[in-house]
Amino acid sequence: MKKNIKMKNILILLGVVLGIAVFATSCGDSKKMKSAETKKENETIMDNRNVKEVYFAGGCFWGTEHFFQQIRGVVGTEVGYANGNKENPTYEEVVSHTTGFAETVKVKYDPEQVDLKLLIDLYFKTIDPTSLNKQGNDRGDQYRTGIYSTDKETEAIVKAEVARLAKNYSKPVLVETIPLKNFYKAEDYHQDYLDKNPGGYCHIEPGLFEMARNANPPKKENKYQKQDKKVLKEKLTAEQYNVTQENGTERAFQNEYWDETREGIYVDITTGEPLFISTDKFESGCGWPSFSKPITKKLVEEKLDRSHGMTRVEVRSKTGDAHLGHVFNDGPEDKGGLRYCINSASLKFIPKAEMKEKGYGEYIALLEKDKK
Repeated sequence: MKKNIKMKNILILLGVVLGIAVFATSCGDSKKMKSAETKKENETIMDNRNVKEVYFAGGCFWGTEHFFQQIRGVVGTEVGYANGNKENPTYEEVVSHTTGFAETVKVKYDPEQVDLKLLIDLYFKTIDPTSLNKQGNDRGDQYRTGIYSTDKETEAIVKAEVARLAKNYSKPVLVETIPLKNFYKAEDYHQDYLDKNPGGYCHIEPGLFEMARNANPPKKENKYQKQDKKVLKEKLTAEQYNVTQENGTERAFQNEYWDETREGIYVDITTGEPLFISTDKFESGCGWPSFSKPITKKLVEEKLDRSHGMTRVEVRSKTGDAHLGHVFNDGPEDKGGLRYCINSASLKFIPKAEMKEKGYGEYIALLEKDKK
């Protein structure tokens, strides 16, 4: 054990010297410039978002910090010493096994970009959670594993997720799941250690860093976006604007699609997002386009409407927030019993023959599926 500590101290000293040399000779290195830009960008994100924090002890904090830095949504890290019995410990005091501290990484993350459960799941891939005071070649209580929280909500998630993951192991899982008692920032040469010393010691298998970089890819943005009312005022006809933005209603039997029978898809006139398909359209006799259901319920929002002395359920497009019409429970029983009574002015019809050309080719299968 003492031999390992001595060897690590030698590595630290060499790392500091090498780090200074590398820094001095690589001021123009584009990779380091990019790293600095990313760090600055993350700091901006931290200033503008509801950032949360959690503390991970996973053996040597050099590798654990570098691992979390690869994950999209982690906006800041800091290595230090957690849950010990004195103030402001030095590294030498921590490795003496007299202070009770664990090498720990403070992880700040944006919950809108990355879920805490994913962070915990990824952390488990970097450790042997059944090992006591040992990770990789490192031995000692400062290398114990733990996830420390600063609020009750985080603590509850941590405990539940660790309990879930523990079912995958035949031995008891020894990861501490307790509140953070204290945390002291480690010496500056420990911060971002593997960035400054790419060949430095690390107990984490190198391939896991690549896995971390790919573990939380950006979500695809919805290509259909709500538009400003000023834009819509210029883009739409007076009736389309009145219906979609002012909850208007067009005249029955005097609208574009009430008697449309061709195959195709009906999209939100304000965004272009697909809402209904012709195979779900039926003749209801009401004078407006009637559908048994939308393509998926996720595309629409239903709200109680007490206007005009009536109690009805309004239907709006979820992305465009456009008024579409109302839904009633007098539809065909064999189609689910619902009637989505929709204003033609809130829709644009794309015939089947034009769907592929206009970007709706993936929905043609829905038309084919219902053919008998």
